Amino acid sequence: MEKSKTKVKKGEINLNSTVKEILEWVYCIVIALVLAMLFRYFIGTPTIVKMNSMHPTLEQNQRLWLNRWGRTTKTLPERGDIITFEEPVQLDYSETEIDLSNPVAKYDKRNGWGWFVKNFLEIGKRSYIKRVIALPGEHVQIKDGKVFINDEELDEPYLQNGIVTDVVDIETRGKVPFDDFVVPENCVFAMGDNRNHSTDCRAFGCIPLEKIESTVALRIWPLDKWGKVE
Repeated sequence: MEKSKTKVKKGEINLNSTVKEILEWVYCIVIALVLAMLFRYFIGTPTIVKMNSMHPTLEQNQRLWLNRWGRTTKTLPERGDIITFEEPVQLDYSETEIDLSNPVAKYDKRNGWGWFVKNFLEIGKRSYIKRVIALPGEHVQIKDGKVFINDEELDEPYLQNGIVTDVVDIETRGKVPFDDFVVPENCVFAMGDNRNHSTDCRAFGCIPLEKIESTVALRIWPLDKWGKVE
């Protein structure tokens, strides 16, 4: 009888040891996933270019490394930076909806779990990638196929020869609503380099700081184009 009891105790010890080891592995995996998500949200993450709105600077299927430290520190990007931002809920406006005294893109308000799923886990979220053209307090005018900041023509060496900045929306073919306004505080005005094939702030307004997700730090693929994107 004593031997039987001893065998049972040894089996229990082995089982407890196995369960403990499994729980330790689960704990480590959970911690690693949480740290990875925190790094992705606050520090940086890779992404893939899916559209042609930044051609020729960026091409479809190129891989980029995004710097998200600016979002963490609530720092506005600089003119010329390529940024990613959350897609606005309204992409075109009727004449009665346009308010040039407050030319800010419209976003829905989510709190709690809805915000966590969309913004932290990035489930069901769409983002745009564009170049910062104007900063808070600057007067933007789009006319004669060019961009003027505070009445001075903006030098844009990143555009291909012959590219003009049109004031016709590529989706509706109507005149874009945001072509003469002052950029509000804590907002930026951004456009794609492929101006004739880019839905951008000309159509939906300026992007508030809290909706800017990241700046493009590096192109990491293809390898022959690895490096800083300008």
